[in-house]
Amino acid sequence: MSAENAGLAVRERAALGEGPTWDAAAGRLIWVDILSARIHTYDPVSGNRTVMATEQHVGAAKPRAGGGLVVNLQGGIGLYDADLAFSWLVRDPAAGRRGNDAAVAPDGALWAGTMRYDEAPGGGNLRRVAPDGVVTEVLGEVSVSNGTGWSPDGRLMYYVDTPTRRIDVFDVEGERALNRRPLVRIEDGAGFPDGLTVDAGGGIWVALWDGAALRRYTSEGVLDRVVELPVRRPTACAFGGAGLRDLYITTARVGLGSSPPPLSGSLLVLRDAGQGLPGTPFAG
Repeated sequence: MSAENAGLAVRERAALGEGPTWDAAAGRLIWVDILSARIHTYDPVSGNRTVMATEQHVGAAKPRAGGGLVVNLQGGIGLYDADLAFSWLVRDPAAGRRGNDAAVAPDGALWAGTMRYDEAPGGGNLRRVAPDGVVTEVLGEVSVSNGTGWSPDGRLMYYVDTPTRRIDVFDVEGERALNRRPLVRIEDGAGFPDGLTVDAGGGIWVALWDGAALRRYTSEGVLDRVVELPVRRPTACAFGGAGLRDLYITTARVGLGSSPPPLSGSLLVLRDAGQGLPGTPFAG
């Protein structure tokens, strides 16, 4: 298997770049810098960028169906309307805990993860947040809730709790995820699984924190592609751009000392990587 290489999309010095998401309505990529409390956007056609500060650490930002964003914050789930006026949808602060990665399910609900700042085992969870703000805990006692995605037919959900070194798979029945079992185990020395995305062929792409790579696994858990990266800490990936053919990759500088690899914290891209799935905006 030959390795592929990604290039630079946006040079940035994000402390903890995360959560890339293609906003089809606006033709732009959205991602966050969690620890700098910033939401970034990038239009790959014009090159235009925006950066917006949030009042709390922001684990994820996703488009809303009516415009604006839903955000997974330190103290709960917030909403920005199309004019960027802010309101709380769910307010549930907990000392030492913050929001982390999140994803919008095919039915328009937000599945939002949390974790403790000290990454204490079992200190976080994964919750389903309905458009009306009703919260259902899907998983408790999670350590570092990360990548979440669904198969093209919506019948399976993939999930990463990073310290387990696994990608797990669930059966989806209505609003529930059932029958958790391991699909992929990342071997020692290859890094830790972080954010993920699912492509139109059902393949699961996962960023390997401390592994300097992305990997694609088939829906049967077979490794079939490796993308080597010029950074040590990739965090997540998402398809975007014309035809959803380009794979964008967020990266981090945090914890790498005063001289990390030069592109650490930048947004990278693998051109013509495959075919992404259209995203679903949050219905609230």
